[in-house]
Order: sequence, then C-alpha cells, then structure tokens
Amino acid sequence: MKDKYLRETRMVDFSNPAIQKLIQNMKWKEMGEFERIKAIYNYVRDDVLFGYNIDDGISASKVLADGYGQCNTKGTLFMALLRACNIPCRVHGFTIDKRLQKGAMTGFVYRNAPKSIFHSWVEINFENQWYELEAFILDKTYIKKLQERNPECKGAFCGYGVAVKDFRNLIIEFDRNNTYIQSEGINQDFGVYDCPDELLKEHHQEISAFKAFAYRHIGRHLMNRNVRKIRER
Repeated sequence: MKDKYLRETRMVDFSNPAIQKLIQNMKWKEMGEFERIKAIYNYVRDDVLFGYNIDDGISASKVLADGYGQCNTKGTLFMALLRACNIPCRVHGFTIDKRLQKGAMTGFVYRNAPKSIFHSWVEINFENQWYELEAFILDKTYIKKLQERNPECKGAFCGYGVAVKDFRNLIIEFDRNNTYIQSEGINQDFGVYDCPDELLKEHHQEISAFKAFAYRHIGRHLMNRNVRKIRER
C-alpha cells in the first residue's frame, strides 16, 4: 500500500538536486518520524510564503525555486518533501467558493474569477492513521497580520485566503491532528488521489484560455502584491 504513496512523479520530483540539498541541510532524515513530519510541515507553511504561482501543474522543484505558493502548489512541494523522507502521503481535491479569496483578489481580478476555485490539501499516513493537513497554505506572518487588521473578528472569518469557524483559535499546528485554514469554503469534493499529477488529469481549474492568460500575466501579480502589502504592514 505504501509504495504508491511514496513514488516520485513529474510533479512530485523529489530527486531534484535542490530538493535533496534542502533535505540534507535541514537534517530531516535524522529526526524521528513525528519530528520529521512536523519540521517539514512548518517549513512548507512558514518558509515557503503564501502566494500565487503561474500554474497549479508546476513541479515541486519549481515551487521551491519560486519560494512561494498556494494550496495546490505548496501541497505538491509538501508531498515531495514528505515522500523523499519516507512519509506516505496523498492529495485530496476540492473546489472552494471564490469569496474565500476576496481581499487577496480585488477589483476586476475578483469580478472575473470563477465562482468555484480548484483546491486541495495533503493527507499523510502516520501511526496507521490518515491526517488531513491544510493549514500549511498560509504562512504564520501573513495570518498574524490578518488578525491584527481584523481585531473585531471573534468568530468565523472568510476572505484573504482564509475560511474558518474561529479566527482567533486557528488549528494550524500539527500535533497528531488535522489542520485547516480554508476548509469552511469547500463546495465540491473530488476525493483522494495518489498524486497531484493524477488529480489534475481528472480535475483542474475550469477557465477560458483568455482568462488563464490574464491570470498568468496580470492577475496573479496583482494578487501577490496584495498579499505582500498585508504581510509587510
């Protein structure tokens, strides 16, 4: 069973020299299994900043080179690092309501975005149990700035890449538990897949060629600027 959750793919390219060098420098393979998972999780969450890459289908090594990512792309990197360190994992596909992205998306970018946005999280097999890990998407600095900007919010919050029931008590730390940051925005469930390559063969963002071009060359840059402004204030 574990073999298919440890294999390398085009997207989960953990043999890439940059990925192997990172793993060696961080000494993750020298850690116990729990500490290894937690360290990789924290690295992907906080050292790989929240931001929007050119495409959901890029490889893990490309995400690492970019230094930022969103749910799908950071998930691909997360899976590559986990599998390279012998942690079985899989991907769970969804769509989320675009209202979750309001604030990160603004103006004509938000108005022209599809109502449902392709989304995924990573599930790991640890101690014979599957855990759902989603809260690696947003780095803690970005989350902290959002909380500072919205001091009046004591309960549910939706926007800026967040959709949670309790904005002040987020479940974002892994300690043998599921973690979530966008789960309250889910509106369609595609189920689990061995790897992101297989998920994207069956499901992907439904968008016209023109809108895809506009996102790649204009929209995502405006979104990344919005995210940077929030993080740096």
